[in-house]
Amino acid sequence: MLKTINPLLNADILYALASMGHGDSIVLCDANFPGESVARKTSLGRLLRVDGASVVEVAEAVLSLMPLDNFIDDAAQCMEVVGAPDESPQVQREVQAVIDANENESFKLMPVERFAFYAKASSAYAVIASGERRFYGCFILTKGVLAPEA
Repeated sequence: MLKTINPLLNADILYALASMGHGDSIVLCDANFPGESVARKTSLGRLLRVDGASVVEVAEAVLSLMPLDNFIDDAAQCMEVVGAPDESPQVQREVQAVIDANENESFKLMPVERFAFYAKASSAYAVIASGERRFYGCFILTKGVLAPEA
């Protein structure tokens, strides 16, 4: 056991987060997402799982350690609702609240069309599958940097 590290962050996830560099992205997905097939195309090449947790809980755990990239406008992305691009499901609003609570700057979730999301996810560093059953609980987060201490 490690102190102050969220227990959802198992050794494989901690390895992936530590191995990622600035500009690398990680996918947090719901249980319906084709995580296994997409993960095989990523840099890590295999799916990471947290089956007993919601995607909101996984986002809280990941963002407790990983800063978002403040050099780009789309460091936080979500899958756009098919047929209703302006809709924001509850799960997306909850993850937005997690982002807001963990970052000192504003990072608005940017919607990405479903098939474009799959393509972006395939070029991510890694994919973490959650047990989330609500639709559109899929996110891409891009890692930023930690500034040197003054």
